[in-house]
Amino acid sequence: MTNKIQLDQNGLVPAIAQHAETSEVLMMGYMNPGSLNRTLESGEVWFYSRSRSDLWHKGEISGNFLRTKEIIADCDGDTLLLKVIPDGPACHTGEKSCFYTKLSNYEFVDFDQGSNVIEELFAVIQDRKLNPSNESYTTKLLSDGVERIAQKIIEEAGEVAIAAVTRDENETAEEISDLLYHTLVLLSEMEINPEKVWQVLRNRRG
Repeated sequence: MTNKIQLDQNGLVPAIAQHAETSEVLMMGYMNPGSLNRTLESGEVWFYSRSRSDLWHKGEISGNFLRTKEIIADCDGDTLLLKVIPDGPACHTGEKSCFYTKLSNYEFVDFDQGSNVIEELFAVIQDRKLNPSNESYTTKLLSDGVERIAQKIIEEAGEVAIAAVTRDENETAEEISDLLYHTLVLLSEMEINPEKVWQVLRNRRG
């Protein structure tokens, strides 16, 4: 029987490391297919580092490796439990577990990194569509219709190409941002959910 592991929209699955002998929860990280394969092959835990966008061998700097005894998937296949024997403290702070802070007073910090901002921006565009504002550029674009939006996309694509040819990194980033924004407006106008685009891209990964 083949176990199916459900990856999230970023191609990752949460993985909880638990002490195989004491059952203490040590830490939580993320895995992708590459890090899971390396974990199974090496017998030591590998995670995927979202900050570095690369595989991360747990303990490669500290020497505190996590030696894998067993890997268990939950009932939905969207979370992994790693039963491990740690060589030392699991947390980079020197604590044996990353879970040592008791929650009392707290505040939430927004995660504002990477492609999640695309979904957030599309939600704002959808809001402007449902609740038009005379002061909103998005509202005006939507009211102008698909022809005007398509024209803007052509203009922005040309500006991206020019910025890239001149090797101007900041200008290229600005123009690509404009192109992505106008593309999202087009999707909204045509009532296409970005998930449809993401699915096409997923199919092209091979």
